[in-house]
Formats: sequence, structure tokens, C-alpha cells
Amino acid sequence: MPLDPRTGVHYELHGQGIPLLIGLPLMASHVEIFGAGMAPVLNGYLERLTDRYRVLLVDYPSIGKSRDMAPESLTADRVCADLLGVAEAAGFDRFAYWGYSWSGAVGLQLAQRSDRLSALVVGGWPPLGAPYAAILEATRKKQSNPEPSSMKVLRNAAQYRQWETWYASMIDWDEAASVAGIACPKLVLFGGDGDLVEAGVPVPIASSIRAHRRELEAQGWEVVEIAGHGHAVTMRPELVVPPVRRFLDAHLS
Repeated sequence: MPLDPRTGVHYELHGQGIPLLIGLPLMASHVEIFGAGMAPVLNGYLERLTDRYRVLLVDYPSIGKSRDMAPESLTADRVCADLLGVAEAAGFDRFAYWGYSWSGAVGLQLAQRSDRLSALVVGGWPPLGAPYAAILEATRKKQSNPEPSSMKVLRNAAQYRQWETWYASMIDWDEAASVAGIACPKLVLFGGDGDLVEAGVPVPIASSIRAHRRELEAQGWEVVEIAGHGHAVTMRPELVVPPVRRFLDAHLS
């Protein structure tokens, strides 16, 4: 599969039709990284999408077959430039973007920095009232001992510092003004029990989305809550893909 020489990002394309970039926790080397037991998750997404969508998956950031990058370089500017660059390398001009958790936060940055997004799906992250300071504190506390789930993806423990770089670059971001300016069709999806505690730090995700639901809907967001499921609901394609597919089908042709 191709490696974009400009960004160093390895990517993979599936299906034909409307361009759709899906970020972490899906990736181009998904099965190689997580093992054959996770193949049904990836296939569950692709089987429900590739009849109408050309799905771009990436090994990013610095995972799988992509090139290394210095942890201190993973700023919002760098991430957006890399993803827009690999989308261009894959032949995508305008494209829909779907991210979950960290990559959901990335989608907000892409949408307010570029007019190339035809639609935006943010999963497992609040577009308004996001806990950037809390998750930054948690990442700093976990620097010396990243959890096994993180090390399943990362190349080494030192790479974990990239998440501190990312969230630190978000602290002064004007969330309210930037999110209000996102013009493309937009959906936020989350597990109803999706609040987290990381390194002893409360990270409110589901409760924050619910608290801002009226404001989000007033700005044109479609809000989908999957009751009875936590933050890991993204690993249940049979639950998350149908509402996203309906949203994309309604807005893209």
C-alpha cells in the first residue's frame, strides 16, 4: 500500500465512490497492529460503507507503516497539514471526515482550518465544552508509565509524549468561535456512559456533550447518543455505522 512521500503517512483505500477519511482507532495497518481478532471491527466498518464510499485509512500518527515523527512535533498545525496532505496523495479533493476521541478532536481542527471537508463526524469527543485541560493533565501523569492499551499502538514509551504536545497546542484554541464557524454538515456521536477517568483525572465526554446538546443542535449539529455503552462503543460497528451512514447519505450525493 502507498506511503505518501511528503507526509510520510502510510495509507490504504477501500471501495469506490464518495471520499471518506476515517481516523483512529481505525488505521491502515489495523489488523497488523491489533491482531486478527480485531479484523471483524475493521470489516464491520468497511462492509457497511464501501458500497458507496471510498474509505481512506491512515497509519497516523507514527504508527504502523508510517514514518516516525518527533513527539514534540504533533501540534494541531502539523496534524492538519499531514492529514490534508495524505488526503491529496490519495486523490481526495473534498472529502468527509470521521474521527473518534483524539481523531474526533482532530476533525474539529480540520473543519475550521480547511474548506475541503464535505461533512464532519465527531465521535466520542465534545465539540463544545471539551476537556482539553483535563486530558492534558492526565497525559502528563501517564508519561512515565503509559497504559498497555496505548503501547499496543505506539512504537515506544517515549512516543506517548506526543499526546501532551497535541493537547497543549489546544489549550488556547478559541473553541466557541471556531466550532460556530464550521459550515459543513456535522454530526457528533457518543456512548451514553462515555465519561472517562484517566490517571485519576475525570474526563467528562458524554456528560459534556449532553450539557451542550441544545447549543450544538442550534448550530446545526446532529447529536446521536448510544445509550448503555461507554467510550469503547466505537469498536461496535453494528451500532455506530448505521446512524453515521444515514447522516452521510442524507448530505452527500
